[in-house]
Amino acid sequence: KPIPEYPVVTMKSTTSLLDPETFIELPRYLRSDQVDYECELAVLIGKTVRNISSAEALNFVGGYTAANDVSARDWQNIYSGGQWNKGKSFDTFCPIGPCLVTSDEISNPNNLEIQTKLNDKLVQKSNTEDMIFSVSKLIEFLSGSTTLEAGTLILTGTPLGVGIAQKPPRFLKPGDEVVIEVEQIGRLKNNIIEERI
Repeated sequence: KPIPEYPVVTMKSTTSLLDPETFIELPRYLRSDQVDYECELAVLIGKTVRNISSAEALNFVGGYTAANDVSARDWQNIYSGGQWNKGKSFDTFCPIGPCLVTSDEISNPNNLEIQTKLNDKLVQKSNTEDMIFSVSKLIEFLSGSTTLEAGTLILTGTPLGVGIAQKPPRFLKPGDEVVIEVEQIGRLKNNIIEERI
């Protein structure tokens, strides 16, 4: 896709948050058969901020962790009227961890190796230096005329290799294991089950 002039923004519900070593549930009440993984660096805002410049933005970061921006592609692209929120906000769709690394321990968040393994097969491998918008630029944009409260979590985008882009597409299924790894942060592992209804 063409590089956007501004960041593309969506939101996830707080009930999508999930711990490491727990289960991502494939939606079955509102069924999705196109659930996908996305390895991402997550940025935790440590101090409430509004209208901050990119030059000052990293001073408001409390820390960093790994995230899996799980996305139901059918609910993201077909069933939700062009809005991505529903397809990204199902329960369990935001695993984070395994730890929060404070901002003083990561001098440059835009120089970290990041990868995904699906059932021990490497499917995504990149570096956060390849992000279209740097962490500081994202904070500047998101804080524009908008208060980012302390505790806000920003997921920063995923590299090549998601399941929908495979030929043929490869979506998550019960029994799969997804491991997201971010340099200096660690390994975020979750297994896949079906939602019980």
